[in-house]
Amino acid sequence: MDSLKYIQNYSQNVKNQVLSLIKEDKLALHLKSKYSLSHSMKTDKALFSYVNELKQTHMKNAPTLSKALYDGKISVIHNALGTHHFISRVQGSKLKSKNEIRIASMFKSVPEEFLEMIVVHELAHFKQKEHNKAFYSLCLHMQPSYHQIEFDVRLYMTQMEIFGKIDEWN
Repeated sequence: MDSLKYIQNYSQNVKNQVLSLIKEDKLALHLKSKYSLSHSMKTDKALFSYVNELKQTHMKNAPTLSKALYDGKISVIHNALGTHHFISRVQGSKLKSKNEIRIASMFKSVPEEFLEMIVVHELAHFKQKEHNKAFYSLCLHMQPSYHQIEFDVRLYMTQMEIFGKIDEWN
């Protein structure tokens, strides 16, 4: 059951369904049937524009986004798909803060819904630091299908670990 580490907290029924897809080598087919195309935000500049647009649409009063980029050092092994950083610096007599979002490079070639879920998650941390009810309510406000897509991202990570990348998304 170590192959199910990304969905370990789900019900046994869900785990059994996923195990069945794995045994039949149909996990990738299942994901491709739901999400057919990779997103077009391949550069850091395109990612920054995408993240900033989502922020402006859903969180106009949140702190300014200073940077958004793909980071090859972020590893799913360390339970991170993306990170958010709040950096405060003293400049003269003022305190200046910067807000950065970094997304794991492995998400350059996935469906837009997956990228959006990760971005929404990191943007929600601008207002809610903890993973609590208010945090997930904000995620659902920005992406109504957040929980389903988060589950599908977990399936994708399981696919990556067992079988590798899904070629048609590249």
